[in-house]
Amino acid sequence: MGFIHTDDGVRLFYRDWGNREGARPIVFVSSWSLTSDAWAYQMVPLSEQGCRCIAFDRRGHGKSDDSPSGYGFDRLADDIAALLDGLDLQDVTLVGHSMATGEIVRYLTRHGAGRVGSGRVKGVVMVGTITPLMARTDDNPDGVDPALFEAFRTEQLLRDFPKWLGDNIDPFVTAETSAETKGWITAMALQSSLLALLECNRAITAADFRAELPAIAVPTLVVHGDRDVTTPLSLAERTVALMPNAALSLYEGAPHGLFITHRERFNAELLAFARS
Repeated sequence: MGFIHTDDGVRLFYRDWGNREGARPIVFVSSWSLTSDAWAYQMVPLSEQGCRCIAFDRRGHGKSDDSPSGYGFDRLADDIAALLDGLDLQDVTLVGHSMATGEIVRYLTRHGAGRVGSGRVKGVVMVGTITPLMARTDDNPDGVDPALFEAFRTEQLLRDFPKWLGDNIDPFVTAETSAETKGWITAMALQSSLLALLECNRAITAADFRAELPAIAVPTLVVHGDRDVTTPLSLAERTVALMPNAALSLYEGAPHGLFITHRERFNAELLAFARS
């Protein structure tokens, strides 16, 4: 465990588990509101199988500092760069869930790492992706009305975020998920700064990655559940269609939190992808 210091003075907390001698690293980036703890059920078994597993808390989340420079995707992409550069990681498999998929896409395009052999990244896994575009626009008529995003922020996030978490944890997991695990997830989300959650949500719901996805040629695995009510399957299908070297792995009956609920399948698939 340690901290990476960014160019604007933020300390990013990270965990670094497993084999550091010659193992290709797997770097995990968490979703909106969650922290590096969320990847524990990937990092422990994969590190025991010889992988080096690294996860960090996004600025304003968990043990990382709040941001003096906002929470836009450019800033968050630069934080991924700070981590990979600071630890001098090579041949990285980048794994992101939900909001993190946008951060990874922006990192690859902003830092010139999207082409095969051009950067520190050798492969990408996108779980429950928010790409290419969530909001309804004139040229994206199937998106969500931006007024609904604003209503969430004003009427739920800023009014009673703990209650919203309690009301919405069930669709994130499955009926078999224990009450204790659901409590662990919601407690994790409550570690994050409310300002960070607000600004990150604004970034998520406004970002348009359609022009960036075709430029990413590194092998990409897009993992999505057909019971995901947070990011519909159509987002994953459209993302794969825009990327030149991407494949979709569909999990039947899986929710947005499939890396927790379907961890055995996901871990096996991730390990095979990282070693390929």
